Amino acid sequence: MTGQQMTGAQALVESLKHAGAEVVFGLPGGAILPTYDPLMDAEGLRHVLVRHEQGAGHAASGYAHATGKVGVCLATSGPGATNLITAIADAQMDSIPMVAITGQVGSAFIGTDAFQEADIVGMTMPVTKHNFLVSDADEIPKVIKQAFHIASSGRPGVVLVDVTKDAQQAQTTFEWPETLDLPGYRPDARPHSKQIREAASLLLEAKRPVFLLGGGVLRGDATEEVRELVDVSGAPFVTTLMGRGALPDSHPSHLGMPGMHGTVSAVSALQRADLIVAIGARFDDRVTGRLDSFAPNAKVVHADVDPAEISKNVVADVPIVGQAADIARALSSEVRERLDHGDPRDYGAWWSTLDMLRENYPLGWTETEDGFTAPQKVISRISAISGPESIYVAGVGQHQMWSSQFVTYEHPRTWINSGGLGTMGYSVPAAMGAKVGRPDRTVWSIDGDGCFQMTNQELATCVINDIPIKVAVINNSSLGMVRQWQNLFYDKRYSNTDLNTGHGTRRIPDFVKLADAYGCAGLRCERDEDIDATIAQAMEINDRPVVVDFTVSADAMVWPMVPAGVSNDEIQIAQGMSPEWERDI
Repeated sequence: MTGQQMTGAQALVESLKHAGAEVVFGLPGGAILPTYDPLMDAEGLRHVLVRHEQGAGHAASGYAHATGKVGVCLATSGPGATNLITAIADAQMDSIPMVAITGQVGSAFIGTDAFQEADIVGMTMPVTKHNFLVSDADEIPKVIKQAFHIASSGRPGVVLVDVTKDAQQAQTTFEWPETLDLPGYRPDARPHSKQIREAASLLLEAKRPVFLLGGGVLRGDATEEVRELVDVSGAPFVTTLMGRGALPDSHPSHLGMPGMHGTVSAVSALQRADLIVAIGARFDDRVTGRLDSFAPNAKVVHADVDPAEISKNVVADVPIVGQAADIARALSSEVRERLDHGDPRDYGAWWSTLDMLRENYPLGWTETEDGFTAPQKVISRISAISGPESIYVAGVGQHQMWSSQFVTYEHPRTWINSGGLGTMGYSVPAAMGAKVGRPDRTVWSIDGDGCFQMTNQELATCVINDIPIKVAVINNSSLGMVRQWQNLFYDKRYSNTDLNTGHGTRRIPDFVKLADAYGCAGLRCERDEDIDATIAQAMEINDRPVVVDFTVSADAMVWPMVPAGVSNDEIQIAQGMSPEWERDI
């Protein structure tokens, strides 16, 4: 195609193919229509027509998360572009490589309040890694190449490319650039050997070290290197919400997930550590609790590809900038070399304490007082029956936390959720994107009845495009996490959290009927004794999406819990119950 005359729209489609895109999730409209015409005939580039632009963005995110490739979404100007903003902000917060392409009104109309005009570049600047406004057809190939490189290199993120309608319609000579010209953009820093040596010294001298592994381990494809480092060191590790699956849950050194709803062993390990080695984690508020009381006696080694994250929240004693895989490889080598000359490690007492905490405070749940099914039981049985080869995609809220706690993750990229932004409605479209990217895997969307009602129109997309995801609606007939906070902090005043979808309500909507209307298989499970059979039935249906209405208790709450704004030392294992630290430690 190089040297061939074509329109800017044709050049845009060719550029996507040259950049390695395989799938585009989108919805056409006037300002992007010139591009949709050649897209119809594009070989090797699949387009999935969504029912809402937010669905396109979340699907691109799910695709990228499941595959490690750059996700691509496409929308028109004005409301089409603004409908993408939530998905863009969501993906950027979680460091997902994504390119969002929007049509824009003609260059001459920009700034005139033309029909369906919106300054999407200005609107998205705070929530993208970079963005472009393209008004010259000749610039399209160069910009697309740059966009894919920026999105996928360094700390991954979202790049928006806004292309005016006249640029799409103009004639150009297609030239795919052989090189990249991005002055000042140097994301691939190598870890400094001095910092590596200092980190190794701290690790071998520590009595109570802990590795804090975040989503950056997954984004940097560093799971093998980090596992080697953990094994060489002999130290325990925790995996953040975004890092779940980076190393197997079954690894003997795994303490669980830290944070607001983390395990007692993970939370207390960080609080009592004398060294935290953080790799690809950003010390967000959900992990640290009240900052001034977080890990008060710990020195911190903070390794991250993004220098802006280091010491942003927690001051690092040893900052290391670089790719997670490079850092882990270098640190493993340094530690191994030191151990060849003598082993100063003394983690015995530390492991004794941690093993006691794991034994005394395992994750679990109690039977519900109302006698209805415990949602934790449903999710744990989905995990057991579907297995660790499946991909699990959650929305946001209680079901998200239970999915992070009670699904066993043994492989990278099998846990997908909206971590940083906490976007309701994420699960169904993200699961759709994950299934497109990994058609060989069983993909479960574990969703809440509130989240599900925000984006379930994408079931139509799944049916028409043969994307057979499985949706488990954890239906507690309420906005569950909000209700939990009302229960704990607002005197059980359940203001506007009852959704009327579950036990004893009018079932508006009836999720089984809704599934049937969309052409999906619809199942309902209301009793404990039917859970396994219902999941097995869902597993056997692979010719269309399945929606299972698991009608569960509204009273179940997520435990453990660190209330917002307090120290992690105040973790509760149930309402009004805290670990007996004085006796146990």
